[in-house]
Amino acid sequence: MGLFSFLRGAGSDELKKKEVEATKEAVNQANNAAMEAILHSKKVLTLEGIVNSLEIPVTDLSIQLDHDTVTVGGTVASQSDKEKIVLALGNVDGIAVVDDQLIAENQEPEASFYEVKSGDSLSKIAKAYYGDPMKYPVIFEANKPMLKDPNKIYPGQQLRIPKI
Repeated sequence: MGLFSFLRGAGSDELKKKEVEATKEAVNQANNAAMEAILHSKKVLTLEGIVNSLEIPVTDLSIQLDHDTVTVGGTVASQSDKEKIVLALGNVDGIAVVDDQLIAENQEPEASFYEVKSGDSLSKIAKAYYGDPMKYPVIFEANKPMLKDPNKIYPGQQLRIPKI
């Protein structure tokens, strides 16, 4: 046996089909990776927007997102500012964990966190924590600007319960 010659443009086009399929697959993978990177960047920008909407000054704000975990860093004036930022990020659908790397310049006692249950109201929570349902404004103020209305809380939401 020796060297055989064939007409180059004739015959089965299997090699071309495989090459086209491989090229399409490579392009799709590259497009998917690019779309995932764009989506990830948009999610991070959205989280930064949530923090900025609180109008709490944060020096060197950094937000990193890894699946359902957000890591937040920077420097804020107080412990309550720090807790409000953590709660605002943690109360976003799709976020399961907030890794708090924020630094509070002025230390103060940490507040408790409370997960709202069905049937809860701020006055019911105030009665449980403070023994007085009329102290609900303390909880409402502690959760501003995340809360806009003391009557609009929802199950699963995390709230700050400051010490008084």
